[in-house]
Amino acid sequence: MGELTDKIKGNINEAVGKAKEAIGKNQNDPDLAAEGAAQETTGKGQQFKGAVKGALGDDI
Repeated sequence: MGELTDKIKGNINEAVGKAKEAIGKNQNDPDLAAEGAAQETTGKGQQFKGAVKGALGDDI
């Protein structure tokens, strides 16, 4: 169950991060763009964590 949860959270964070980054760039708001980029990176990390859990099992 942890694998799927991490992947879902990762997908959500990545999507929200991309949106924030795009809005920040359109509105010339570098802080929002940076926040979005960071959230997108967090989402990719969560997806990777889910993939590792899937490969090794939820025991990690």
